[in-house]
Amino acid sequence: MKGISHHNKWLWRYVMFMFWLFFLIGVCGGATQQDVVAMTILGEARGEGKAGMYAVATVINQRAINRNKTPKAVCLRAWQFSCWNKNDPNRKKLPTLLKTHPLRGYAITLAQNITKLDRSYTKQADHYINRHTTKPSWLANRKPVIVIGNHAFYKLK
Repeated sequence: MKGISHHNKWLWRYVMFMFWLFFLIGVCGGATQQDVVAMTILGEARGEGKAGMYAVATVINQRAINRNKTPKAVCLRAWQFSCWNKNDPNRKKLPTLLKTHPLRGYAITLAQNITKLDRSYTKQADHYINRHTTKPSWLANRKPVIVIGNHAFYKLK
């Protein structure tokens, strides 16, 4: 930003802040924490049954603790949960899943009790991947602490 005045730098920062604020509001439609967490659980693990959904919920809780953030903030942070990625086909399905999926009630119950879940279920894992996809570079030389269904869980922090 060479050549931009001090005033214009602050204006630029304000514009960017407002852009991202409205972007996040648009992405989750002003949804509550409970809705965002439940949608994340459904978006990430609806095909894994209750065991896989519980496991993903414990990761959300563990990340919230590790990062001193709300579960909603953890879920909506860019590139953390693929169902919220702009290019992920699940993203557009999330509101409908929350209203119609057969396990929606279970996802909502998990979201309501997110801070009370037993994180030892996943051995305090704070990350997971679908074990049938290519292992990302950030997991180089790491072994999962547990595998539940199609997800391998890792404790990175």
